Amino acid sequence: MSKKNPAQRPDVVVPDLTGRRAVVTGASDGIGLGLAARLARAGAELVLPVRNPAKGRAAADRLRAAVPGAVVTTRPADLASLESVAALADGLLAEGRPIDLLVANAGVMTPPARTTTADGFELQLGTNHLGHMALVGHLLPLLSSSRARVTTMSSAAARFGRLDWDDLNSERDYSPVRAYNLSKLAQLMFALELDRRSRAHGWGIVSNAAHPGTTYTGLYTAGPGLGSPEPPRIDAVMRRLLGLGIFVQPVEQGLLPALQAATDPAADGGTFYGPDGIGHFTGGSARQRVYRSATDEVAAARLWAASEKMTGVRFPDAALGERGEVDGSRAAR
Repeated sequence: MSKKNPAQRPDVVVPDLTGRRAVVTGASDGIGLGLAARLARAGAELVLPVRNPAKGRAAADRLRAAVPGAVVTTRPADLASLESVAALADGLLAEGRPIDLLVANAGVMTPPARTTTADGFELQLGTNHLGHMALVGHLLPLLSSSRARVTTMSSAAARFGRLDWDDLNSERDYSPVRAYNLSKLAQLMFALELDRRSRAHGWGIVSNAAHPGTTYTGLYTAGPGLGSPEPPRIDAVMRRLLGLGIFVQPVEQGLLPALQAATDPAADGGTFYGPDGIGHFTGGSARQRVYRSATDEVAAARLWAASEKMTGVRFPDAALGERGEVDGSRAAR
């Protein structure tokens, strides 16, 4: 296991992405913004779905300033609203341009009180998992036509996740951490199941997953501080640990596993990347063993079916044609 100083840890070598179109969710700040910058430097054209238009414009401006010549556009989108997700997909489908990379990075973490999405789902499950699954389903024709790479940002918390089939939406018993763990397990299981189904049905998509270890981002304020005017105590603790270089790493380091999963030609479907340091809190990017909690393929298929029912977005059981059609009907509608 690596004990190097974070500054000495090896970087991820990103291939030339000129002419490739990449969609990165949650790129207004944090890991998403860092990932977008690395993709732009490699020549990718960026599409950033954003919930807050002002933050989106600021992020796009920062990217253009950091990467002269970068092609960056934003699209309005709220992953906590299936209607908003569908509208985003409709706009991209109308453009008809293939998507080469999709990084499902946006998320919310541990709001202290149970909060719901526009569709009545527990906020973490609805945003982290269901919103992204619906987006991939809607965009399947554009992803399939380019044989795209889809990388889902999970978390080390997924190893502690448990699927309560009688209470997936945490209606009976809400725990911020338990609901977060469940949502991140669902994301990891979705990424693996998407790859299995892509291979089985000939969709041509390569799907994998990553986690950032313990990386200091705005999630430690936005989620735990939801509904409170005061910053949560965890934010101060994380900033202190980051300053000391203990178990917490900066965004520039934490984004590397997702960057490798999304761009490394050797990062196959069904693989999982994370930091290689002690406890996988920090470190350089490396392929990791999938957590046992996510290896049950029967449970993954059951979760897939439940998620399709909740979102109303159904994936086809066949390959897509050149126009993204299956038996004359558009996929995932």
